[in-house]
Amino acid sequence: MAVRVVTDSSARLSPDELQRWGIEQVPLHVLVDSTDLRDGVDQLPYDLHTRGHVTTAGAAPAELADAYRKALADSGGDGVVAVHLSAALSSTFSSAVSAAREFGPSVRVVNSRSAAMGVGFVALAAARAAAAGGSLDDVETAARAAVPRGRAFIVVHRLDNLRRSGRIGTAASWLGTALSLKPLLQLDVDGRLVLAQRIRTASKAHAALIDEVVAFVGDHPAGIAVHHVDNHDDADMVGAALTSRLPQLESLVVTDMGPVLSVHVGGGAIGVCVSLGAE
Repeated sequence: MAVRVVTDSSARLSPDELQRWGIEQVPLHVLVDSTDLRDGVDQLPYDLHTRGHVTTAGAAPAELADAYRKALADSGGDGVVAVHLSAALSSTFSSAVSAAREFGPSVRVVNSRSAAMGVGFVALAAARAAAAGGSLDDVETAARAAVPRGRAFIVVHRLDNLRRSGRIGTAASWLGTALSLKPLLQLDVDGRLVLAQRIRTASKAHAALIDEVVAFVGDHPAGIAVHHVDNHDDADMVGAALTSRLPQLESLVVTDMGPVLSVHVGGGAIGVCVSLGAE
């Protein structure tokens, strides 16, 4: 057997990636008109981010415990490494820590301090270590080593969703008056969403986003995911610019941001998650 990896649906891993690497995924929740819908399991309306009475919820401890129990059995007792959405953005991580207590040291929980494919990159690092025959300690170490190699940025086109979400952290003070801004935000080292730059237009914000990613990557090999909320054209443009300016990239994908995150960041948002290659 081998160590198994569990993550949550914020990770934006494709079904093919989940199957290839044997990663178990736990759904997050979207509450639409009092109906609880599971991300990645139930059919979700495409326009969730435009609705005013939609909320989200993390995975519950019981759901996580069920996933860990199954993964531990599948591992033949070798153990489980669980990689989850930033603790600063969701209750999922604290629920995961609570759920893991049932299994003692056989289940290790890692705070990705990221979102979207930033979570996925950490989960993939763990899964590759497991596929290479790594021990539980090896797989946990691979996941934790991937966390500081990641960085996530996002340009938000509308501020309404962020106001409702309550997840803007230290940038909250300017939300009340910054109606014309297209802010460039980033996840800081603690996984909190904070203001990186105040920018007036979407085109300048996208250019600043590209510059920030290029500066972070430098000459390193890296994997990149460009996410969007109903804004494929701008996401393609950002992806093309990054491919041109960073010829050493190991991979670049363009994909939607997913229903849970789109509820919080709103239509038009463009995000980039980066994972530097291991030294």
